[in-house]
Amino acid sequence: MATIVTRKKPSFPIGPDLLGYLRRYKRERDLSVTYERLRSFREGIALTDEKGRPTLWETVIYDSTEMRELNDALKQVYALLKVDGDLSVMKHLYVDRIDFCTFGNSTPFRIRIVNAYNDNQDYFYVKKADASRIYGLELEHLLSPNRINYITHGSTLIEEHIIGLPGDAFIERWLNRPDLRPIRIAKELVKFNERCFIRLLGDMRSYNFVVLLTPDFDDWQVRIRAMDFDQQSYNGRKNFYLPQFFPENTPLALFCTQHIRPETAQQYVREEHTLILQRAGLAAERLSLLLHDMARDPIAPIEKVHALRAGLAEHFGRDAYLRCESMGALIRENLESIRRSVGRPIVAELVPE
Repeated sequence: MATIVTRKKPSFPIGPDLLGYLRRYKRERDLSVTYERLRSFREGIALTDEKGRPTLWETVIYDSTEMRELNDALKQVYALLKVDGDLSVMKHLYVDRIDFCTFGNSTPFRIRIVNAYNDNQDYFYVKKADASRIYGLELEHLLSPNRINYITHGSTLIEEHIIGLPGDAFIERWLNRPDLRPIRIAKELVKFNERCFIRLLGDMRSYNFVVLLTPDFDDWQVRIRAMDFDQQSYNGRKNFYLPQFFPENTPLALFCTQHIRPETAQQYVREEHTLILQRAGLAAERLSLLLHDMARDPIAPIEKVHALRAGLAEHFGRDAYLRCESMGALIRENLESIRRSVGRPIVAELVPE
């Protein structure tokens, strides 16, 4: 099946308003490791998967003196990310590997941290800071059922690893397994689709989200989490923010149409709207500050804003969108739309175009 090619999105610097927000909520921290420092590696070795197939990553090598210093510095970063900098519980950890990826907008470094006592491993990522990506991370933290750990330092962004089975691997290996209840999968797909749409997170193809499978006392619980936030509020096409319309996700969209009725899908959409509004209410002050800063930040060309507002105005049947001049204003208007829709049926679009 053909793949829609996404043009590389430009990176936007962190402006003074967003920087003030990050400092207020202790996201901006002093770090001894920066993205540019990690770029000073001496050579790279192609990294293969467990079957010997090439990956998009390469393991990078530094001079021995620099590697010793990086080991301590990266442990400090991990401590800030996990336990607010308490190094006393991190003495038994060491940096096992540093990988670099040239694919995608953020060209990240992936750091593997290992527990010397039991060989348990964890990862975190060092990336170039991009304002729109940070808005995406923060909106995920505030409006989704998930919490995101990340910190910034100037033009450097540190992100925790998001655990889960990549969506494309889930489609291939798990989607039609008899021990998973189809209705639980379909329900989560509908809710994830709606979460992305309301907060304008785009490009959620199957390889940009993960699926978490948790055994319960009577069955498996399913949760879908975004893991790539590069395309937060940049594209001007409405359908770019609806995962159901990407060709890579067609098996998931068809799965939903096979296993749930439109009336049931409407119920799940309403449930997710209610939860989004509850989360927005609990984080009202913080969300208001974030959207205020986002509305003042030119993270998308104005022609894309105008194209998207026209699509959203038609979708929700509200001309109020046509007064919006920023992506932040459009997200605020989306929240207002779902507030107004309480008590009215919502049509869930489940079939790809």
